[in-house]
Amino acid sequence: MDTMSQTVVLGVIGSDAHVVGITILEQAFSAAGFDVVNLGVQTSQEEFAEAAVAHDAEAVLVSSLYGHAEQDCQGFHQVLEEADVDAVTYIGGNLAVGQDEFEQTRRTFRELGFDPVSYKHL
Repeated sequence: MDTMSQTVVLGVIGSDAHVVGITILEQAFSAAGFDVVNLGVQTSQEEFAEAAVAHDAEAVLVSSLYGHAEQDCQGFHQVLEEADVDAVTYIGGNLAVGQDEFEQTRRTFRELGFDPVSYKHL
């Protein structure tokens, strides 16, 4: 796989200000040869879409650690679709507060349109 021409966009959605996870992802993807666009924290859905279009991203990685990802991601894929984004979307983090059934969380985010879902209940 020629990763040199592949771009990933990543960021922390909504009001979440947890930066460590995306910093680690940025370093890992960069080390693997990907072009990485790190949008940082408190990123809006529109900012994800704009960056994905501007950089012709193959993947959009969304991080959320403060437990409100479901609310922050409502309509996310509609925003991407309206911007003509053609990218795989991943989400990971502490996606729900007080919910410890991973399959329920995975189902929720698959229904919201995300491809792989990584979840850590704290």
